[in-house]
Amino acid sequence: MLEKIREGSQGPAAKIILGVVILSFALAGIGGYLGQTTEQAVAEVNGVKITQMEFSRAYENERARLERQFGEYFTQISADPAYMAQIRSGVIDRLVQQELQNQLAIELGLRVSDEQVKQAIFELPYFQSGGQFSNDRYLQLIRQMNFQPDTFREYMREEMTRNQLVSAVAGSDFVLDNELKQTLALQQQTRDIDYVQLSKETVKGEVSVTDAEISDYYQLNQEQFQAPEQIALQYLELKSEDITLDKPITDEEVRAYYEENQTQYLEEERRRVAHILIESTDDADAAKQKATALYEQLQGGKDFAELAQNESDDIASAEIGGDLDWIERDMMEPEFEEAAFALANVGDISPVVETEFGFHIIKLTDLQAQQSKAFEEVAADLRAELESTAKANAFYEKQSQIAELAFEVADTLEDAAAVADIELKSTELVSRMALPAPLNDPSIANAIFTPELIEDRVNSEVLEAGNEHIVVVRVLDHKPATVKPLEEVTAQIKTRLENEKASELIKEKANTLYAQLEEGKALSDIAAAESVEVKSETALKRQSFTVAPEIVQQAFKLAHPDSDQAQSALVELNSGDAALLVLKGVTTTAVTGEVEPQQKQNITMSVVNKNFLALLSALESDAEVVRPTLQFSDEMQ
Repeated sequence: MLEKIREGSQGPAAKIILGVVILSFALAGIGGYLGQTTEQAVAEVNGVKITQMEFSRAYENERARLERQFGEYFTQISADPAYMAQIRSGVIDRLVQQELQNQLAIELGLRVSDEQVKQAIFELPYFQSGGQFSNDRYLQLIRQMNFQPDTFREYMREEMTRNQLVSAVAGSDFVLDNELKQTLALQQQTRDIDYVQLSKETVKGEVSVTDAEISDYYQLNQEQFQAPEQIALQYLELKSEDITLDKPITDEEVRAYYEENQTQYLEEERRRVAHILIESTDDADAAKQKATALYEQLQGGKDFAELAQNESDDIASAEIGGDLDWIERDMMEPEFEEAAFALANVGDISPVVETEFGFHIIKLTDLQAQQSKAFEEVAADLRAELESTAKANAFYEKQSQIAELAFEVADTLEDAAAVADIELKSTELVSRMALPAPLNDPSIANAIFTPELIEDRVNSEVLEAGNEHIVVVRVLDHKPATVKPLEEVTAQIKTRLENEKASELIKEKANTLYAQLEEGKALSDIAAAESVEVKSETALKRQSFTVAPEIVQQAFKLAHPDSDQAQSALVELNSGDAALLVLKGVTTTAVTGEVEPQQKQNITMSVVNKNFLALLSALESDAEVVRPTLQFSDEMQ
């Protein structure tokens, strides 16, 4: 089995599908490595605990994704505790699935070498500057994520090992042509429906909530009304870009810097060349003989552009007389480059040159010699570079002074701020999740919420918030997590209970009306009696967004209606409303001809995802998974 998985993980199908499949399971991100905690675990998988820190990071990632997806509308939907409870449950499920993948990968002996991890880190675009890996940027970013280099490497190794497993499953799946067409026909199927939506708002006047019910709910659900731990801070922030230099950079300093570093401002020699290529894939000797004969014709005065157009195997350049545009050093094959840069004058033609592509004859058509950029061209950049260097020097000097005074005078930040000539900033009481930038950086937040700073009220160490960007923090006030008083949440509880009672009432009414529908009463008559509108959808698609998703899903679950009888269903909506649904017709069009590659890929990926979820479900059924009842603050409601 292990050998098959390893073979499957190398296939091209696996590489195509891998990225999409992984998205379903990569939610937790870096959370698992941001520190250990003694808090109750959110889940336990075969004895391995998933910490609240891991959950917190994954939950915030998901919340941020939903905010980007729904925009301002997210504020409304996030006010629904039931909806947010579903989000939290989904995050925990995905964390459990990740851990199941980890354990299966270990069981199967899947491994990622140190060299593979190193290469993957080098290729990550986040750590690159100007297209090249930057070690400074790498260290800066992983520090911001509260990683050490060794822990980040292990995080990458775990991610890559998990990817091996996903890739293996993806690479071993396939779909037959008739299955593709059947699936595509089902995906393109449409349905005609009538439905009546019954809103819980119409029965709210029939419900009431007593003070005793509110009090009972409060006593039984106090975990829902936790006020998070809050903290008031004073801090100083120093960034090199904000420093004002005591002495501006002069024109003389810029000129002197230019003279000292003139070699950095050279424009390398460029050459414009054309070529005739004779490929040598079948018979190298014959190709060389042909190239030599063409070279002799050129020596005899034959037009280069004409020969290139008629004889060159490089079709793209042949159409324009063999022109390859401008080239610089290290752009071409070594043999080609050596011959091209050996040509002395415009119009010179090289002898036959062999490369891995075949045999070339090269002509120099234009030449731009090496030259220095004029001072005026680079003066502005030089001044900015000198200013940046001067600000960096001033930054590190001030940082040293701040660190010294913040330690020596630990009960105030005023001396440290004065020596650096920066203004102290402060916050009102805020929770960990509401810290302002740059204090909301995970490593800084972790440093703030420590007993030393909270209880002793001393200055923190110098904390790095970015490249040449530091903060020093002092706690002014602290408020532990507490349960909000009943008076503060009474209105919230009352609204919640009214909604719950109204939902139950509308469901009871919907059941009664559905019984009438099943007995043969027309949907239009039921709607008229309830003073609601019958809505119709013709050619409803599975991906329709004009109808509530619960109605769409139920419409496509119903059996095809008989010629003399429609199919019906009672649908409970996530909003607490209900709907009566009647399916009138189904239209399925047979798929003929070849399935488009994109459709084939989409269907295959869907099958892969379904099969992978089935694998995870099987793993979980055989595993010992514990999900304790958790208490969440209002910020996770």
